[in-house]
Amino acid sequence: MAEGILGIGSRVKHPQMGKGVIVQVRSDAYEIGFIEYGVRMIKRDFAGLDVIEAVETPEDLVSYEDLEKSLIRVLNRFSDIQQTVPLGQKWTGGKMVLYPGDKSLKEKEIPIETFFHKIVMIRDRVRVMEQRINASELSDEEKVDLEQYITRIYGSLTTFNVLFKNKEDQFTGDKS
Repeated sequence: MAEGILGIGSRVKHPQMGKGVIVQVRSDAYEIGFIEYGVRMIKRDFAGLDVIEAVETPEDLVSYEDLEKSLIRVLNRFSDIQQTVPLGQKWTGGKMVLYPGDKSLKEKEIPIETFFHKIVMIRDRVRVMEQRINASELSDEEKVDLEQYITRIYGSLTTFNVLFKNKEDQFTGDKS
């Protein structure tokens, strides 16, 4: 067997739940179907599990968990799907008021959450653009030139870092 891992279809016996069949192999556990208890997650290092009949795990087998993690990485890398980015607590419920220079005009109020959402959208779209540039067939020189523009864009947006709850979500410009 591959590294002592039981494959899907292996028959086992659990001290409390009786006989079962492995229906899924996860990184740290087996999903085992028991007649009276249904499908249960059992840690792979559980010492009380007796092997009745082992089925070898194919070397090229990809588990659902591996597939899910890979899909998440691909979606995060190549899409403009936004992750939830928290607003700093002190700004929650706040508003931004814009006063025009012309006193005869009315001021404009914008909820901070709305403004923050727009800033996060800009950040995420610039990141997607950066990834697409890196994955493109442009020359290395062209990629470097575009990367420098993107770095300057991030630098221009650092003013808004005060709104972010977490430092790792903030904009960073040129660090030199």
